[in-house]
Amino acid sequence: MSAPDIWQEIVACRRRGEPAALATIVSAMGSTPGKDPMKMLVRADGSIVGSVGGGCLEAEVWDTAKQVMQSGRSSSVSFTLTEEHYPDSGLVCGGTVTIFVEPVTPPTLHIFGAGHVGLATAHLAADVGFRVVVRDDRPDMLDPERFPDPLLRAPGPWDEGLASMAPGPFDYVLVATRGHHDDEQVLRLLAAADLRPRLLGLLGSAAKRKVLLGRLAADGVPQAWLEQVLTPVGLHIGARTAAEIAVSIVGQLVQRVRIGAPEPSGAAPKRRRSAQAP
Repeated sequence: MSAPDIWQEIVACRRRGEPAALATIVSAMGSTPGKDPMKMLVRADGSIVGSVGGGCLEAEVWDTAKQVMQSGRSSSVSFTLTEEHYPDSGLVCGGTVTIFVEPVTPPTLHIFGAGHVGLATAHLAADVGFRVVVRDDRPDMLDPERFPDPLLRAPGPWDEGLASMAPGPFDYVLVATRGHHDDEQVLRLLAAADLRPRLLGLLGSAAKRKVLLGRLAADGVPQAWLEQVLTPVGLHIGARTAAEIAVSIVGQLVQRVRIGAPEPSGAAPKRRRSAQAP
């Protein structure tokens, strides 16, 4: 059986929405086991395709690739392959190698709720490069005319949608259903599965956060899990319309992808108006 083609594997990962990072040797000087432009793809489950030379070098690149998947930001790493730098490896190559590691799959945004805010957020998030999955228990709300390709639609009960494509640790989640009851149901499902995405945003006010998260806490949901819920979600720009709220949410998503700046839970200024998806 022939070895998997690395480019085909990248395409497959992108199609599945599976995080992956590509490591490429961009410079090799002296005696090195890997040469320019050898490549290695690291997938979310830790499996690899290709090689950048093997041994301790490859193990360190693997670690870097996992960090790149987590942060969503590229990284360049250099190695001097001598026994002095790797005393337990027995390396005597004496060369230096620089490897560029980059994410090759777009971040995925899971939106629970296909109302006005969900619609506006889905389109804007797709425009800035997110892979977008929209869920709603009202099939008519996910009409292809409202959510055309490449947006992914997952109609049906909330629990079925979650089971078919559960958000992973590298994904982003927006809970923006048509009401408090459905928001609470989705949060309960996420908590029961102990899902911990990179960002879990809940559309609404600080008062709504207090009520919903209070109910979950009373029912035994761990405080550590509840603390990840970001409400009100979105940058504090005074947004009022669905389109403006989408701008604030997507702006926060881009902020998290590019610079990883977290926002403290429930830390919205008092002047900010809250909003709820229809």
